[in-house]
Amino acid sequence: MEYVTRIVIIGGGPGGYEAALVAAQLGAEVTVVDCDGLGGASVLTDCVPSKTLIATAEVMTTFDSSYEELGIIVADDTPPLEQAARVVGVDLGKVNRRVKRLALAQSHDITASVTRAGARVMRGRGRLDGMQALDGSRKVVVTAADGSEETLTADAVLIATGGHPRELPDAQPDGERILNWTQVYDLDELPEELIVVGSGVTGAEFAGAYQALGSRVTLVSSRDRVLPGEDPDAAAVLEDVFRRRGMNVMARSRAQSAKRVGDRVEVTLADGRVITGTHCLMAVGAIPNSAGMGLKEAGVRLRESGHIWTDKVSRTTAPGVYAAGDVTGVFALASVAAMQGRIAMYHFLGDAVAPLNLKTVSSNVFTDPEIATVGYSQADVDGGKIDARVVKLPLLRNPRAKMQGIRDGFVKIFCRPGTGIVVGGVVVAPRASELIHPISIAVDNNLTVEQIANAFTVYPSLSGSIAEVARQLHTRKAGGEA
Repeated sequence: MEYVTRIVIIGGGPGGYEAALVAAQLGAEVTVVDCDGLGGASVLTDCVPSKTLIATAEVMTTFDSSYEELGIIVADDTPPLEQAARVVGVDLGKVNRRVKRLALAQSHDITASVTRAGARVMRGRGRLDGMQALDGSRKVVVTAADGSEETLTADAVLIATGGHPRELPDAQPDGERILNWTQVYDLDELPEELIVVGSGVTGAEFAGAYQALGSRVTLVSSRDRVLPGEDPDAAAVLEDVFRRRGMNVMARSRAQSAKRVGDRVEVTLADGRVITGTHCLMAVGAIPNSAGMGLKEAGVRLRESGHIWTDKVSRTTAPGVYAAGDVTGVFALASVAAMQGRIAMYHFLGDAVAPLNLKTVSSNVFTDPEIATVGYSQADVDGGKIDARVVKLPLLRNPRAKMQGIRDGFVKIFCRPGTGIVVGGVVVAPRASELIHPISIAVDNNLTVEQIANAFTVYPSLSGSIAEVARQLHTRKAGGEA
């Protein structure tokens, strides 16, 4: 009788379900243990819902900012005294119902794919039970919602349990007025005055979206600028756009507490100032779901933050135990989680595998305009981590941008001096998530600016700016500039 390798995956997010598909395709016996539904937070409460909400906000922003310039006339029966009133509104209850419906449909599609591949899906919470057995196997205890338990034996275990919203002790979400990012989809009415605490990616995306939908938004940032972890030029563009659209951006303002006062929320800042609104969204980071899983007892090393330490093929410090996704703290992106999960299975099951290379990861901030990045960053260049030449070209010069009424944004490319090999890039534009792909291909395949410059682009197109930046970098190289 042929022996079949047994794989148990705890967590059904991108890291878990992508690993399950790979392991099943490679002939393993796969069990996915999940308590919320396949797709995880990425599909059910994070990426898919937020980007669906943002899709509606994008339509609102495009309409508000461009229709007059493009010559579009809107028939409106608003009385003359209120002629400046908004002529397009949003039914947030309907938007959120669509958000939830799409998220659930995506989760069902993923479950069907995993099941068709031959994997078993178990509803429950999994934890490791003890150290590795003499035969190299591991025990995983699955606790169902009714409290019953089942013990699984695995040759390898993948931990892909994700994370959950971080909460401040004096700003506990109540799901009605004080919210975390998983609770906003339960709102039936648009917040009149929304305070967003946290100016990282999540905070910036929601602040921009609700501003576009019609809320009066105050963004509370403890740092000097919005999106402190992103390209500074890109962050400056976005902050300028936010302010121009009427958002109140409060820099160097750390929130200390948030409390309900009747139908309003009071947010107290560290310097004693108090700001009020009808709702408050807390976007102050995430905590890995690693507690209560028997990880330390099984020999899995945790960082001080609670994240699981992994190497570049997703191994933990415990033999036969791998980890992927947000629980590792490597890079909080669904694409990275999926790659970590696939790499883990390729490695354990003896297939060809390349170690995780974060310098080829492309990421996107789904604000309006979007901010897409890949490879080495401006901070890497400024800090001397890599020697690179940089050219930035504003989209204002692009003919397609002029036609579409796009004023904000740019294309920036980093290349190595001498060779001209592309090592990074930034795009700030509508649909920057699509425009970054040619730069990602260049970074991943060590293409040169000359090769990008010599490739045909459609005229007119926003992607023409990518070729133009490459031409400028190639010309400077030919001219001998550093």
